[in-house]
Parts: sequence; structure tokens; C-alpha cells
Amino acid sequence: MKKILWLILLILPIIVLAYSDYIIPGGETLGIEVNSKGIVIIGFYKVDGKSINTDLQVGDKIMAVNGDEVLTTEDLIKDIDKYMEDDKVLITYERNKKEYNDYLELVLYNGTYRTGLYVKSGVLGIGTLSYIDPETKVYGVLGHGLNLSETQEKIDIRTGYSYEALVTSFKRSTNGNPGSKNANINKEKIVGTIERNSNYGIFGLYNEEINKKKLKVGKLEEVNLGKAYIYTTNLDNEVEEYEIEILEIDKKHDEKNIYFEVTDKELLNMSGGIVQGMSGSPIIQNDMIVGAVTRVLVDDVTNGYGISIVKMLEEGDNIIE
Repeated sequence: MKKILWLILLILPIIVLAYSDYIIPGGETLGIEVNSKGIVIIGFYKVDGKSINTDLQVGDKIMAVNGDEVLTTEDLIKDIDKYMEDDKVLITYERNKKEYNDYLELVLYNGTYRTGLYVKSGVLGIGTLSYIDPETKVYGVLGHGLNLSETQEKIDIRTGYSYEALVTSFKRSTNGNPGSKNANINKEKIVGTIERNSNYGIFGLYNEEINKKKLKVGKLEEVNLGKAYIYTTNLDNEVEEYEIEILEIDKKHDEKNIYFEVTDKELLNMSGGIVQGMSGSPIIQNDMIVGAVTRVLVDDVTNGYGISIVKMLEEGDNIIE
């Protein structure tokens, strides 16, 4: 009798990291425009002194009117006029990832029908480029998610673009009142798409030519307490390095991995510390890019948090799977 040997092939998943070992650090200020999936309700107003009668809530997203998809507030107005019957219109809205159909009652006031809704379909602002992967052209910005300021909910991206932006001024930060970086956005100069919005930043594909020095990716285990630098744009619209002191490293936190203090006198004179619009500024130590600025400590605006660059890179890889 012949013996039969069964060979069993054990197949294990192979984890392949798409991001490069050497990437290009950012620091450039970018204009950011994102359009949401659906028209987001951000508030209500009274019509002729009366509140509207509706079950809609702040944060609900109007997806369609009478079955027609709406992408912009202009679409919403046009379709309401088109499909309105008996002072109401059928809408489809989304709440907590579930869709519902209901009638929206309209109120005639001074010859015009009013919805009683404040709505928003997109966001336009600025942030700082964290990195570009020279091999995949994936880039990351902000180091944190992009939320609607009115609802604090993360925007579900339909389309998005990054633009060239020129810094015009700084509103200085003071303790208890973080300031801001102000810039003019040139919407005629698109530098990349925006395709993903996550807790670790916003990500897309970079369109421009890249001619900058690459730096090694530094893992969190390679970060040391002590001197480091952030790259960010100054009033001359040049990316400059500014000294910081890393005070604490947290390998367990999901987003706030690097706690630091701004020590550079030039940056402190210019901005007072960390300001809005500086989020995403890459953190450099020992010729490695190790993280990106993500948050300011409101009560002490010279202190802030950074996210591990590896977390951003891993998240950015999701757009090319």
C-alpha cells in the first residue's frame, strides 16, 4: 500500500507597506476646499417669528429632493422650486449612516418660500502640508480630521482639492485664545486632490512637480526627548525650520503621540506659539521626519501635540489600495 503524503500550504497574509522609507517633508501652507456628500444642516432660523415644524436635526444631510440627488445648495434651492407641492417637498436625508424620507414643510414669507434651515455643502480653509511620498504621490495635510465647525462632525468627502496659498498675516496666539495664520487662496492653482478625511489627517494625490530633499521616515521608537524642529511657512512665504523641545512621547495614544514646547524666539515673536493653520507642520529630529503638529494646548499656546508620521503614512496608503 502506497503512503500518501498530504502537503498543506499555510497561506498567511503578507503585509506590504506602500509608503516609502524616504519622503518629502512639507511645511507649505495650502488652501483646502472640501465638498461634502449631501447638504449638511448646521442650524435653524425662525420664519416670521415662528420655528419651523420639522423632525430634522443639526448634522442631518439632505441627499435628494423628490429622488433627485442634490450636490450643492444651489441644487437644493432649484429642486425645491421644481418639486414643491402644497407648500412642502419630499426630501431624502441621512442620519447616522441611515437614509430616511420625509416631507419638508415650507413657509411663504414676503413672497418667498423659506425652509427655516441653515445648510452647508463644503468647507474652504487653510492647513499645512505634512509630507509627500515621492513614489506614490500620496500627500497628507493637517494631522487631524477636517470637521464642520458648526457641528464638529467629520466631513464625508465627495470632492476636494488643495490650492496654492500665500500667507498674509498671523493673529498671535495668547493663552486661552489660540490665534490663526491668514492666507490668500489661489483657486486657479490646484496642487492636488483630497480623497480621504480621517482622524489622522486629510489625504490625496499631489499633482505638482516635486523637487525637494527627502528625509528618512522616523518611527516613534526612534524619537527622543529634547531638541527637534517643525517646518512651517513664515510671513515671507518661505518654509522655515523652528526649534521645539519634545517633552513627552506617548506610544499608546492614537493621535497625540508627541508632546512638545515651542522654544524658537523667532516663531514666538511671529505667532505667539502654535496657531490655527499650522496643523500639519512636519516635526523633524535627527534628519528624520517623525511626526506632524496636530493640536495646540489652549491654556498654554506654546505647547502642543504631534501625531506620529507613520500613522499618517499608513492612513494615506488607504487611498491607493
